[in-house]
Amino acid sequence: MNFFKSQDDARRNTGRLVILFSLAVVSLIVMTNLLVMFVFGYINVEQTGGINTEQLIQHIDWQVFLVVAAAVTTTIALGSLYKILALAGGGARVAEMLDAELVVNGNNDIRKQRLLNVVEEMAIASGTPVPPVYLLDEDGINAFAAGYKPGDAVIGVTRGAIEKLGREQLQGVIAHEFSHILNGDMKLNIRLIGLLHGILLIGMIGYYILRSTSHSRRSKDSGGAAVLGLGLVVIGYAGTFFGNLIKAAVSRQREFLADASAVQFTRNPDGIAGALKRIGGEATGSIIENPSALQISHALFSQGIKTWLGSLYATHPPLEKRIYSIQPQWDGEFDYSLPADIDQATHKSTADHQVSTEQPVATMAAVAAAMSSGAIIDQIGQPTASHLEYAQQLLNDLPPEFTSAVNDPFSARAVIYFLVLDKDKAVHNEQLQHLKSAADTGVYEETMKLVRAGYELKKEYRLTVVDMALASLHQLSAKQYSLFKQNLNTLIEIDSKISLFEWSIRKIVFHHLDPVFSKKPGTKHQHLKLKHAKDACALLLSILIYSGKQQGISDNDVFDIAARELGELDISLLQKNEISLKSLNQSLDELAKLKPLEKPRLLKACAVSITVDQRITAEEVEIYRAISAILDCPMPPLVV
Repeated sequence: MNFFKSQDDARRNTGRLVILFSLAVVSLIVMTNLLVMFVFGYINVEQTGGINTEQLIQHIDWQVFLVVAAAVTTTIALGSLYKILALAGGGARVAEMLDAELVVNGNNDIRKQRLLNVVEEMAIASGTPVPPVYLLDEDGINAFAAGYKPGDAVIGVTRGAIEKLGREQLQGVIAHEFSHILNGDMKLNIRLIGLLHGILLIGMIGYYILRSTSHSRRSKDSGGAAVLGLGLVVIGYAGTFFGNLIKAAVSRQREFLADASAVQFTRNPDGIAGALKRIGGEATGSIIENPSALQISHALFSQGIKTWLGSLYATHPPLEKRIYSIQPQWDGEFDYSLPADIDQATHKSTADHQVSTEQPVATMAAVAAAMSSGAIIDQIGQPTASHLEYAQQLLNDLPPEFTSAVNDPFSARAVIYFLVLDKDKAVHNEQLQHLKSAADTGVYEETMKLVRAGYELKKEYRLTVVDMALASLHQLSAKQYSLFKQNLNTLIEIDSKISLFEWSIRKIVFHHLDPVFSKKPGTKHQHLKLKHAKDACALLLSILIYSGKQQGISDNDVFDIAARELGELDISLLQKNEISLKSLNQSLDELAKLKPLEKPRLLKACAVSITVDQRITAEEVEIYRAISAILDCPMPPLVV
């Protein structure tokens, strides 16, 4: 799997969907016009001598045709826009649509805690923010990932999945969902929900017209209206039928890729294959009874709805095909028994993060120094079992104060504040004094708990801790988030200077959380090419080069070597006085609009700029991972 190609494929699939749905809309316009004109007498079958295409076209009132076409198009557009805006703010809206419960902590429920542990490990291993986790009260074994991008994604899992799957099987399911996050499938799924809702609206209007005529006493008018209503119902559901066929075809194509990615991620085909076998052996299978399941069916782990059209309407490939693609030697038998570790869940939940500590976690700077720039790029969006092991070691190595703090909204804010506290005593005290007077009740006290503990996090852990805190920060109210932003800005700017690390934390937090609280769809048109962003590329490479001291090579030479990766761009190293963090923000916002297949060249140039002297600092790795995150190209921890 290639991360950038998968992203580009998802973008191209969006374009194809627009074309296919446009054709569906045109068909609806034609059918609705014919219905209206027949019902209201604009076209008389007796006068035309039967339905003859040439005569039919001659009798069409084109002014009425255009009016009806505009009405149908507007109805579908407004219906789609309404639904997409209703789902703005990320995957949490999809979870709420399914009446799912937010899982904040295990609350002494060993199965919930195991689920949270698995999701946390997967997120750290893939370099994405830890997503909020939702639980659906459903017996079927299923799951989904929803959102516009990694920063506003959520993971939803059914009660049946956490009760009937072992840890390895659950891990396979979650790895499958993370591959949807990394492959860019989530945005496509939400657009599908919106487009289908717009088409369905035609049928809903027909239903209300039909219903209203049953109370009408004017038989002549009500008869015509009843025919119109019935016709609109048929047309609307015909449009939905074809729309769902498109949805099913697109979904099936992406499921095989997600299965393969999950195996690559966990290096354990038995995990995801075992989950699929359990679904096949379970009476309830993967079916979800919630009425909204139809809208989200294409985003589920396995077939979530029953359909009388069988494979034609199925949003997922048959279980047998999926299992055989993972385990070609499968004997064809499904799994009808509960896994052994369900009965040992208490032991498992406490042991989830207890990995061998005989070998300490290697610093990412040391690992990066041994890697080529190409090897670094190859890891983007492609986590492996090695990254998963690293994540488990890291979680085991983190001070318990931090692992517990990031799971609570109050404490999560305190963790972010703690990370930007200055080492200079006077500035440090001024920052704490500000929090004491300005922070929400209890947040200052939580910050002081971390201060008094006396821990200083390893540099390579700092951005990971930020990613872990983001799931809890999703739970803030809009007012709390606004105050949190103000306080974070104040803490960083108290000493009238901003370090690259402080900039990284602020940029990552706001980049991922602003779309969640702005209630706007997190969409960016990815159409930019590198040749159109020369100034932004020059600034980004310059600041990376200046972020570390080059050994045995000049800054200009490093820049020239890195710039070659960008092709024939006429750019040169900027002077330090030409660079500001404001211009860096603007440059990254512009570069985030690059086409997916343009981004690897930029990121390789960035990697060259920090690896060419064969000496890499933790700060350089940190800034590189921050830049990758802002470009929505998740960088896993650097492991060989």
